[in-house]
Amino acid sequence: MTEPIEGFILAAGLGTRMGPLSQALPKPAWPFNGRPLIAQAAEGLRRAGIRNLACNAHHLPERIREATAGTGIEVFPEPVLLGSAGGLRHVRGRTAEHLAVWNGDILADPPWARFLEAHKALGADLSWLLIPHPGGPWNPVWLSPEGRILPPGETGEGPYHFCGPAFWSPRALALLPDEGPVDVKAHILPRLTTAFGVVVEPFPFHEIGSPDQLIAAAAQVAPQAEGRIAGCYVHPTAEPAGSLTRCVLGPGARIHPAFTDRDAFWFQEGRHQVRLAL
Repeated sequence: MTEPIEGFILAAGLGTRMGPLSQALPKPAWPFNGRPLIAQAAEGLRRAGIRNLACNAHHLPERIREATAGTGIEVFPEPVLLGSAGGLRHVRGRTAEHLAVWNGDILADPPWARFLEAHKALGADLSWLLIPHPGGPWNPVWLSPEGRILPPGETGEGPYHFCGPAFWSPRALALLPDEGPVDVKAHILPRLTTAFGVVVEPFPFHEIGSPDQLIAAAAQVAPQAEGRIAGCYVHPTAEPAGSLTRCVLGPGARIHPAFTDRDAFWFQEGRHQVRLAL
């Protein structure tokens, strides 16, 4: 008998903001301390007892398969993007009582166990993990006095920031349209009266959405590994040398010791070294 899926990692983006870096790897496959983001996401879920995992894959799906090798994550190819929630259709009908949903391009360790307890206590069909809004460009989330997520255009308690972790019940998953892309705010929230926000204190959180965010995160969480050259990112398979400023050395990059470069992305493609401007 097939075990129910308990957690789903969203890994099917286009990687547009990563610019040239997306020619080599999709965002969830970039490693920190030698482990791909998606593998670290799986480890965090499993520490909370959420063990049977799946993900979707769109851009360079073979790289997602390589990044999940040995992790036990079931990979669902998604040739046509299905929006912020449409990918959950891959596991609809195969889920446990609560499906944990997480982003494959975020480096963080959310309080999953505490979040699940709150989700159950609320009797929620959909829960979002929220922190006080930090300012900046993210859309605010507002809550009713009872803690329900208010639809766009309504304000209440808050503002809060949705930082990615969510729990879905089978009832919420049943509301997913059968075809086409799905947007949670447009297609799901208006049809649910049991969608709640769970507010926690801010926790270390790195969104890996651009080359500069990749470089900054490496400096903070992997200063002896991918961040070992100041202002640069160094993939575990790269061999850095020379004088580098704001460079990303991707898979297989080889830099000559006499070389000076800045604002560049290097990686190996076949037998060739490729250099692209950041």
